[in-house]
Formats: sequence, structure tokens, C-alpha cells
Amino acid sequence: MILSDFDLKNYIRSGRVAVEPFDEDIVRENGLDLRIGDEVCELIEVDEVLDPYVASEADLSRFYKCWRADTFIVKPYGRYLLTTLEYIKVPPELMAFVELRSTFARMGLSIPPTIIDGGFEGQITIELHGSSFPVKLRYGTRFIHVVFSRVTSPIEKPYSGGYQKQKGVKPPRLPLTP
Repeated sequence: MILSDFDLKNYIRSGRVAVEPFDEDIVRENGLDLRIGDEVCELIEVDEVLDPYVASEADLSRFYKCWRADTFIVKPYGRYLLTTLEYIKVPPELMAFVELRSTFARMGLSIPPTIIDGGFEGQITIELHGSSFPVKLRYGTRFIHVVFSRVTSPIEKPYSGGYQKQKGVKPPRLPLTP
């Protein structure tokens, strides 16, 4: 069952869902509109092969260019990692789906399907794919829509992975294990 604005406000008031910083304007009919944070990483086009089973996180600097900005230009067909301004906490009886707000999709921007697991806590890192033309984005803009849903029973093993309590953009955790 998808939570309504009424349900979300009750979850937030009770502290079961945490959103910091919180602003009433982000509560929408059936979800929360989270805002763009000030950290951006651009995936750099290189010919070098990234072997995620061998590479360390330190090796990623050859593949990502990261910076802080109040505004930035999404290059045509560029790929970026963005973070949300908000730090959220999802209880084990909920999970959430992340969608790009339709205004940005109508500009040709897109994000891959993203799920927030029950028990997750942190800022959300979102991969953004550029349009066929440059698009300027600003810090604090409502950018993604997060739809919360109750699971049929509380999750027995809530999320506790490597991105738990993340702050800022988090590139992939490497090396991967097969």
C-alpha cells in the first residue's frame, strides 16, 4: 500500500520516518519531493577498463570528477551522480521507490530505477542521465519523487549495507565480490 500525504506526515511527526532538513513543501500527494544537494560527480568518458572485482575505491578518481556547486550544467548525454539535500531514515515496515519528477523527465533527463530499502538511513545518491541538450540544475530544487510503500510484514533483516548512513555522493563500493 502506497502512503498518502496524511500517512507520511504522521510517520514524520512520530519520528518513524526521519527527513532532515524537513520542509512541509516536500510532502506531496503520495510521496516526498527530495531536493538536489550540493555535491556532484560526473562519470568521465575514458577508454580505460574499470574492473570492479580488482579496483579499489581510490582507483575511481580516473573515472569520476567530483565537486560541490550551487548550480551545474548537465551536459548532453552526460552521466552524473547527485546527492539529495535531505538525509532520510526509512523504518523496517516501509520501503520506497525513487522517480524523477516529471518536469525533469520532460526535459529529457532520466534516472535508472532506484529503490530505498527498509532500514536505510542516509542521503540518497542518484545516477542522472543527460538530455540531448544542456540543462542547468540548482541546489535545493525539488528533483526526485520518493513514493513510500508498506511491506506485508516488517523486514526481518533491515538494510545494513555499505551505503548505510551515507552523506554526499557515494560512488560504487569496490572491489566487488562475485
